[in-house]
Parts: sequence; C-alpha cells; structure tokens
Amino acid sequence: MAREYETVIGLEVHVELATKTKIFCGCSTAFGGEPNTHTCPVCTGMPGSLPVLNKKVLEYAVAVGLAANCKITQYCKFDRKNYFYPDNPQNYQISQLYLPICRDGYVEIMTESGTKKVGIHEIHMEEDAGKLIHDEWEDCTLVDYNRSGVPLIEIVSEPDMRSADEVIAYLEKLRLMIQYLGASDCKLQEGSMRADVNLSVREVGAKEFGTRTEMKNLNSFRAIARAIEDERARQIDLLEAGEAVVQETRRWDDGKGVSYAMRSKEDAQDYRYFPDPDLTPVHVSDEWLEQIRASQPEFREEKIERYRREFDIPDYDIEIITGAKRMADLFEETVALGAEPKKVSNWLMGETMRLMKETETDAADLCFTPGHLAKLISLVDAKAITNTVAKEVFEVMFAKDIDPESYVEEKGLKTVNDEGALRATVERVIAENPQSVSDYLGGKEKAIGFLVGQTMKAMKGKADPGSVNTLLKELLSK
Repeated sequence: MAREYETVIGLEVHVELATKTKIFCGCSTAFGGEPNTHTCPVCTGMPGSLPVLNKKVLEYAVAVGLAANCKITQYCKFDRKNYFYPDNPQNYQISQLYLPICRDGYVEIMTESGTKKVGIHEIHMEEDAGKLIHDEWEDCTLVDYNRSGVPLIEIVSEPDMRSADEVIAYLEKLRLMIQYLGASDCKLQEGSMRADVNLSVREVGAKEFGTRTEMKNLNSFRAIARAIEDERARQIDLLEAGEAVVQETRRWDDGKGVSYAMRSKEDAQDYRYFPDPDLTPVHVSDEWLEQIRASQPEFREEKIERYRREFDIPDYDIEIITGAKRMADLFEETVALGAEPKKVSNWLMGETMRLMKETETDAADLCFTPGHLAKLISLVDAKAITNTVAKEVFEVMFAKDIDPESYVEEKGLKTVNDEGALRATVERVIAENPQSVSDYLGGKEKAIGFLVGQTMKAMKGKADPGSVNTLLKELLSK
C-alpha cells in the first residue's frame, strides 16, 4: 500500500517598512535611485560610524505585532548576526535574536475546512543588506548599497501550514493587514515583501517533523505556490527511493520551474550572535504601547461588516473593494463627498478594474482622487456629459488625474442640449437609413437601436441617448 505524506510548512516573511529614512541613519529608503546614492558612513559600514534607532521603525513593528495578536517585548535589544557576504558592508547584520520585539501571536485564515489559526513565533526588527548586480557583459558583480540599512521586520510563523493554498491565504492576510496599517506597501515585485519557505514532509500520522529545507528567491504568490508543489514532490521522491532529505537552503528558478541547492542550512550558532554594543536597549512604555494600540485602523474584516450595514452594494463588490486599502479609501472618500455608493462601486468595479488590468497597475498606485471621481459622477448625474464621454474622460483621469470639469469644458465634451441641432441630426439619420426605418415600422423594435447609434455617432457621443430615443420614436410615428 502506497504511503501517504503530509506537508509541513513555516514561513519567514521579510517586510520592508514604509519609513522615509533607514533604520539606523538618515538616508532615504525610496525605491530606485542611482546606485549608491542613498548611502552614508553608517549604512555602508564605515569604521567609527554609530547607528541610532529610527523610532518609526519601532512603532511600525509594535503596530504589526498588535495586529497579529502578539505579546510585545517592552524591554528588547539588538544583536549582531555575523556573516561575510559582499552586499553586507559591516560583515554583520544588526538583528534581534534573544529579545525580539514581538512573540507568540497568530493570524486567522480561511481554508477549505473553515477558519484556521496560524501561529506567529516571533517578529523581529533588522536591517536589510545591499543588492548584488551581476553584469554578464563585463563578467563581474557590482554592489548597490542603496537598500543596505532599509528597515525590515521578519515575521516567523510556526510550522502550522499544510498546503500552498494555506500559505497564500496566510500571506494575503499578512499583506492586507500590513497595508491597512500603512506600515509597508508589501509589493512582492519590488522586494518590499519577501517570503522564505521552510518545508518538510512526513508520513501521515507521524509525530516527528521531517528534515526541512528553506526555499529562497520567491517574488510572487504564483512562484511560491509552484515552489511548494515542486519541493514537496522532490522530498517525497527522495524518501520513496530510500534516500535522506538534506537540510539546506535552495534557490527557486521560476523560469525553469526548478530549485537547486545554494548552501547547507545554518543554525543560530553559526552566526555567532552577540548583543550589539553600539545600540542601547529599547524600552516601550505602557503609555506609548496603549497609544499605538488605540491608533490601530479598521481592518478588512471590520470594514466588510460595516460596508454591509451602511452601503447598499453587493457582497462581491465589497470583497473586491476592501481587498486593497487604496481602493477602500477611494470608495469611502468619494461617498463622503456625496456620491451614491452604488455608482462609486460601479466605477471602481468596472472602468477602474478594466484599466488596472490593461495597464498592469497596482491598486496602491491609483492616482486619481476621490474629489475628481465624485465630480465625474455628478457630471453624468446632471446629464452634462453622456456615459460614453464619461468613460473617455475617466481614461485620461486614470492616467493623469485631470479635473474632469475643466477637461470637459476645455475639450468641448458637454452634452448637446440644442433641440434644433438634435432634431436636424435625427431627421438626417432617418433619411439616410430607409431599411432600418422600414424594419422598425414593420415591428422590429431592435432596429431603433441602430438609429440611436447612428445619431450618437453623428453627434460625436455628445447627445443624451434617452432624448435621442424619444425624438426618434416621435418622428418615426409620424
């Protein structure tokens, strides 16, 4: 009888925090920038330079810990994690081993069998390393220290997940929670959220864990899911062949759909941790902890419940809109300006989602303002512009956040309310389309749709379709 295996998965999730400056110096954390321009003696590890903790990093770490139901370590310290690598300028990384800022938390995820708690072992603060760039043309490796010293939190889960679906649900939950807090944009493609997957397999019913491997270089949810399935299959094949799984760090190649060994997996003692002598211990006072707790935002679950109570929009719309903080903010702020919730929802679910897909725009990067969306909706409500024109204006607004009122005025896009001009155009359309007129008079109701379309085309979309329809019926009845 074939043996059945269970997958055991824990994650180490690194999140770049949304501070304007680095964790121990005043250099910019902005993504991009010319190589080695966001640097100073501290973040490039120059002798004699001294680190000073950025208070905002501590605040964000505590806020994430509270949201993840963690105990906050009100007296904590920083440690040095010693290793040599070219992108690590000091030859050590400042991190937290002995007294991490947060411990013993959990988040709840939805699985096929219902709600499940995934334990958070700890969350600790640390600095990011630089970035190595491999120049194949020159056959050399260059290093950019712009990212060195960018503040990170590392969220270490318990080995509580059992499938790729559970891992993705957990990551989605973390990402949304952190985005709602404003602690990070969590863009996997820019590296501001990175996940390392620790995975082992064991026979169903076994109490002991199998030997685990760590998978790195995972920069999308799709890559994470594929890497998990591949590594699970690889380990099962080894065990079935009577071979041992080696504890090691593996690198995932998403293009080829395979992983390969990078190095044997280190344990904490390999890094020779010791308390950082240049940084004083951190004390989080009761008062400050309560301030951070009191300023926690309304998270997605609470928002969904409130939307159901307050706004007459479908559950599907609510799920999508609350699935991105920027989208939820746009919705609420536009409604607060007086627009009808369903109309706002329609614009977000329709044209906004369409253009986001076409332009591959992330919800966090939507540039149009609630004020401009509210103005566009009111222009349509007042019949100052047609729906067709509104969609054209929105496309420009989506790209450049123009003021729709000024744009409509400037481009002469207002609905033509000159009945004489409209009547003349309708009469011309009737004269030019005898077959459609004959079809309509012969009982084919749909034929009028073609005549409406021809009239709208002649009026360049600037006529009210309802008025065109009424006028056509009036003239055809004669």
